Amino acid sequence: MVYILANERDNSSFGSSGDRYRKYLEENKSKFPKNAYELATSTWWFDFSNHKCPHDSWLEKISIVEPAEGERNEKRSTNIEVKLLGAYHDGYIKLKYRNVTSFKIDAFNVKEGHSDWCYDEFRISSNNLLIHEIEWSGYQDASNWLIESEDIEYSWEDI
Repeated sequence: MVYILANERDNSSFGSSGDRYRKYLEENKSKFPKNAYELATSTWWFDFSNHKCPHDSWLEKISIVEPAEGERNEKRSTNIEVKLLGAYHDGYIKLKYRNVTSFKIDAFNVKEGHSDWCYDEFRISSNNLLIHEIEWSGYQDASNWLIESEDIEYSWEDI
């Protein structure tokens, strides 16, 4: 179920979808990875006036890395690292997803970039892993990312 992404905001008042999302987070607190739960329930993550909030930030870089171990480098995992220019252009947001089990990136008309990080939502998958869904909004088309991983790490770097 999705709570605060485009269809839910457009088909209901944001207050009621936001209330349902906060209830979902609270009811599933014990299932959430620590970092993701802290971000989702923080006072600043969805506060668009906070410089460290990802809303309206721009993609600088996405890296998909497969570190390997073992005699033949046969023990592999997948990590995703994202670097965003903050909405106020005064710092970088860095997100790291460790032990990614699946991801899907639907990007349409990105000739001039992804445009703005619009909205996002944290949920728990049927595998009891973190799902982070991100909506990007451009002038004509939107893009959507769906990442399933063990957890997310957030950091901020001043420019």
